[in-house]
Amino acid sequence: MSQEWQAGRLDSDLQGVGFDTLAVRAGQHRSPEGEHSEAIYPTSSYVFRTAADAAARFAGEVPGNVYSRYTNPTVRAFEERIAALEGAEQAVATSSGMSAILAMVMSLCSGGDHVLVSRSVFGSTISLFEKYLKRFGVQVDYVPLADLDAWSAAFKPNTKLLFVESPSNPLAELVDIRALAEIAHSKGALLAVDNCFCTPALQQPLKLGADIVMHSATKYIDGQGRSMGGVVAGKAELMKEVVGFLRTAGPTLSPFNAWIFLKGLETLRVRMQAHCASAQQLAEWLEQQPGVEQVYYSGLPSHPQHELAKRQQSAFGAVVSFEVKGGKEAAWRFIDATRVISITTNLGDTKTTIAHPATTSHGRLTPAERASAGIRDNLIRVAVGLEDLADLQADLARGLAAL
Repeated sequence: MSQEWQAGRLDSDLQGVGFDTLAVRAGQHRSPEGEHSEAIYPTSSYVFRTAADAAARFAGEVPGNVYSRYTNPTVRAFEERIAALEGAEQAVATSSGMSAILAMVMSLCSGGDHVLVSRSVFGSTISLFEKYLKRFGVQVDYVPLADLDAWSAAFKPNTKLLFVESPSNPLAELVDIRALAEIAHSKGALLAVDNCFCTPALQQPLKLGADIVMHSATKYIDGQGRSMGGVVAGKAELMKEVVGFLRTAGPTLSPFNAWIFLKGLETLRVRMQAHCASAQQLAEWLEQQPGVEQVYYSGLPSHPQHELAKRQQSAFGAVVSFEVKGGKEAAWRFIDATRVISITTNLGDTKTTIAHPATTSHGRLTPAERASAGIRDNLIRVAVGLEDLADLQADLARGLAAL
């Protein structure tokens, strides 16, 4: 093995390798100590050789670490690995998924710009746009996710950005990313895709024409419910603006959390394959149960966008949502009857979770906003983990019996 490998991996060494190799190897730069696992650099600042060296680094004239609010070796390794997996020129890590959206909008939009957001997004995303970004003059309108004609009709002369979740939380709605990117670009706008539910293991929006991809790394990137973080990725020209916001505002990812995410990425594909396999079988089983009115999972042929999901995703994800007969009271009885599954709103964990979106993740929305997003009181969301399938099915059967 060459000394060059031991001291630090050059980008050219990983050209042309597969996804799983990138997930394990990309972004790693070994120190002279020769550590095999990525090192954690828990430092706030860095020592410079001379005053001139410090001045050059602060001015950006020479590469190197400046201050861990925006330059840290462990965080940089995570950013480089995500960029490699998503096919991006650059990625920028943040302290949470919501701060990733905030950094993106604050970096790329100004007061007076118009943003189009899909109606089917996480409740906190709507709150961010409605309660805070609008205060600073950002104009926001909401569009049905799958309706390409509605997207075209909603454009204004000042439309700067389109933001979508595909698949959406919690109803697994999709948009044709390639077609929407063409619409956005024809009108001079950017398309950003929240890829949290699929991860780059199942979908790579940049290769479908999107300009920006973002994640709540808290979810499947970590995979074990341990750490908070987010990431934005795209062309270096766009990410330069995001870095500028991060440098000034400081919603920074910690080195320890970056290291957790690096470890999570090493098993990303195998985890997602297992998640998806169990989710598919549970969705098919739930669809046959008399107490279930509707199942929302794009892996089902009954899903209206099943064929689109097959085209732009390699699998269908791990989130299965369904409506039960009897309204909110029945949904709560179902949830309370489970014994193995965790009642929590987080997802992307090895442990299966169950939640009532109308009173948790989307609880801060008005009834009208929830209705617009399709969040009914009888809706339950299950994020399928890695437990034995038979045990998960038996636990959901307890919920059905409680109806």
